[in-house]
Amino acid sequence: MAELAALEDPKARRVNERHGDDHGVNLGKLRALAKRLKTQQELACQLWQTGDTAARLLAILVCRPKAFARDELDVMLREARTPKMHDWLVTNVVRKNPHAEELRVAWSADPDPVVASAGWALTTERVAKKPEGLDLAALLDVIEAEMKNAPDRLQWAMNNCLAQIGIDHAEHRARAIDIGERLAVLKDYPTSPGCTSPYAPTWIAEMARRQQDR
Repeated sequence: MAELAALEDPKARRVNERHGDDHGVNLGKLRALAKRLKTQQELACQLWQTGDTAARLLAILVCRPKAFARDELDVMLREARTPKMHDWLVTNVVRKNPHAEELRVAWSADPDPVVASAGWALTTERVAKKPEGLDLAALLDVIEAEMKNAPDRLQWAMNNCLAQIGIDHAEHRARAIDIGERLAVLKDYPTSPGCTSPYAPTWIAEMARRQQDR
């Protein structure tokens, strides 16, 4: 904790806080510290228990993802309220855990929109890498009915899933684009030059074009 405190940088904190993250540690320096520490599950658990955001991010980097029980991960996700902590926990830990599919189903139906967004993030992963057994048409039904009025974090996750379905599954592409056009979610989202817009119809069309060019 002393070493993390020494890495605190007011400039980094200002940047992080603009993205909803309450810590001032440069992520490159945090990753370098994690690389030096290597995997230490007991230390990871102790770091998480501090409640400190930088410590919890470090915990995610040095933990053993498969060592967590299902209920531990459920509690951790509900405690991970900052965007970076939430995203890293889902991507680096839950996704690699044997309970990932069970949690995906449970979280997707959770009344807490931040928890539900984690379920949708795991669903997007399955759409891309292991779609067997998923009812893609039913997922599109839910997105069509609920995405427009969903809270920001949940809306973003559902939009990612919509785009992934359209990109990876040509048989659903026309419907995915149609839903995106009618709902117009993130249509006006500011996008840096050279980056692809998160607006699903634009995103799907660009990625489909790249697939054809390969």
